[in-house]
Amino acid sequence: MQLRIADRLMAVVLAASVAGIASAHEVAATRADFVPPPVGSYRLERILEAPDAKLVDSAGRPQSLAKLTHGPVTLLSLMYTQCSDEKGCPLALFTLDLVRRDLRRLPETKGKVRFVSLSFDPDRDTPAVMRDYAGDRAKPVADIPWAFVAPASRGELDRVLDGFEQDVTRAATGDSRELSHVLKVFLVDGRGWVREIYSTSFLVPRVVVNDIRTLLRERGAGR
Repeated sequence: MQLRIADRLMAVVLAASVAGIASAHEVAATRADFVPPPVGSYRLERILEAPDAKLVDSAGRPQSLAKLTHGPVTLLSLMYTQCSDEKGCPLALFTLDLVRRDLRRLPETKGKVRFVSLSFDPDRDTPAVMRDYAGDRAKPVADIPWAFVAPASRGELDRVLDGFEQDVTRAATGDSRELSHVLKVFLVDGRGWVREIYSTSFLVPRVVVNDIRTLLRERGAGR
């Protein structure tokens, strides 16, 4: 049975400095109050097929979303760089940092996992902005690469949002910079199928690591 996390959480308040954002956000690192089941003792079911779309990466090069969701197991975060909600995009970036750190310590995951941060604010998240936001995370590495990308056009953005069933609206605060959205991080197998969707309450680093390792043990889920 697919793992579900009890909605009783402990928060550790940490100062997380996000590259490309002038001010630091206080990010609550989500922690579960239970011991996750052993790796490989459960199955993650197919939820939806990841869409395809034309993208531009932080170096200004064209990319295909399908190419970034096939082959290795992919952890994909929908985000935008100006998000200031500590339970939103800054939390996702901070958590992905923790997950990547833990995965890089495991020989079984090297060369078999990819991270993708995909902006839904392409008008402002230009390649230069995404490059500043990514910092050292976007440097070419062989073990667990991390791509920072944005849709190539408004039409491609619609493909992304519709395909991932992500709603994005202008916040009612009157601040035109803020986009209202529900945090979603997608775990995608090597064939392009979303196998888990993490929201704020469920984005627990240890659980995400276990889910990735479980997928890697499944034949055909990754390389």
